[in-house]
Amino acid sequence: MRSTLPRLHIVTNNEIADLPDLDRRAADAARAAPVAFHARTTNRPGRALTDLAEHLRAATHPAGSMVFVNDRADVALLVEADGVHLPAGGLPVSAVRALLGCDVWIGRSVHHPDEAQRAADEGADYVFLGPIWETPTHPHREGLGVAAIERVSSVVRVIAIGGVTAARVGDCASAGAYGVATISALWTAADPGAVAAEMSLLLGTPDP
Repeated sequence: MRSTLPRLHIVTNNEIADLPDLDRRAADAARAAPVAFHARTTNRPGRALTDLAEHLRAATHPAGSMVFVNDRADVALLVEADGVHLPAGGLPVSAVRALLGCDVWIGRSVHHPDEAQRAADEGADYVFLGPIWETPTHPHREGLGVAAIERVSSVVRVIAIGGVTAARVGDCASAGAYGVATISALWTAADPGAVAAEMSLLLGTPDP
């Protein structure tokens, strides 16, 4: 039986993966709150993603955190990840479910409420909906705004992403978001644990 899906998701990118103190920062956040860490890289081989996922698990598993692998179902299977997160144009949810089984969380990135409905119909357990606010990660994409969360939250669990800071978590939760995902707001903070604790407090206790 799988564990409860955390409300706080912390995502890496290539720059974060190369941080010399990544393990310490991840461990600090893990001790502060229930977290799902997402091992995510771009244009790097599977070995690099595998190493990243294993580093995150070693640093955060003692605190009970989960590790998700982004895009690569084969890597998720290899490292026995708690979940796999699929890009908007990634593998079908049904194919990943057949490979990994029912105890693994499967999510998908979506950029429009209609895409969220399709992901839910496919059997996705949750969606990353965003960007909610404009973000340097997607400089040419307008923010969807919290109204998009309201449209989707009755269909599937929404993890809001894109420009999410601690100051904006309350707006996401009030709009019906199950949780939030963050990258730079946490990884580059002077005290990642404090940021994780604040965000988690604002989100509340995860649903079973």
